[in-house]
Amino acid sequence: MEKNKEDLAESKGSQQDVVEVPVDAPADASVEMPEAHSTKTGLSAAATEAVEAVIGAVSSVVGGFVAKGASDAVNPAVEDAYWQEQCASRPYVRLGRTYADYKAAYRTGYEGYSRYHQSKQTYDDVESELQRDYESQIKESDLTWDEAKYAVRDAWDRADRMTLSYSEDQYWHNHYTVQPYYVSASPYEVYQPAFRVGYDGYTRYRSTGRTFDEVEPELQHEYERQTNGSVGSILAWESARLAAQAAWHHVEQTVQKRSTKL
Repeated sequence: MEKNKEDLAESKGSQQDVVEVPVDAPADASVEMPEAHSTKTGLSAAATEAVEAVIGAVSSVVGGFVAKGASDAVNPAVEDAYWQEQCASRPYVRLGRTYADYKAAYRTGYEGYSRYHQSKQTYDDVESELQRDYESQIKESDLTWDEAKYAVRDAWDRADRMTLSYSEDQYWHNHYTVQPYYVSASPYEVYQPAFRVGYDGYTRYRSTGRTFDEVEPELQHEYERQTNGSVGSILAWESARLAAQAAWHHVEQTVQKRSTKL
């Protein structure tokens, strides 16, 4: 397959500024990269400026995912805004009910996750405590626990996914430079959207039993939708798919290990 020579260089740059990246290499293949990890063989000044120019755009694309600790992955303000937008579309929301009716339930779910997950307890382990927490903050006219518990579980599960995503993001931030597709001097922000599409994609499609290859068209569409041309000239899907595939398989192994321990 023709090598992608223009992912990380302007067409006006000299030929020696371009590091050839084989786009058909498997995710676990060993690809020889000339001085790939040396700070002495970085991009040209023009290419470096191009990369730096898109870092801010990439950060906004991936939602500013820069929490300082795992607990910060669950931001109450972000969760509140998310559920306010999504509430009406959830299958358990009864006709005539609004977000205001479910707000306390969602808050119980994501705050409860932040409170209990570090002790490795599952939702089922602490459901009685969550019920007590919920009922201590509602009025008689609000939703009963039997009505609210689905929203509580929904918020808990999303918080779990967000924490897993944070952990995966930290893993790839620490390991991206040793991957066979890494190009010298490339900042993490260039690869971050591809990694995130991979690990988020796995959590989204896991219950369907579909493989990475089977959902690749959807992942490519999502990657290109998220980047919206912002980094298209820096990392096209032909190269981004290697990072997405690696992230998919890594989180797959992580989830399997977590399930074994429970």
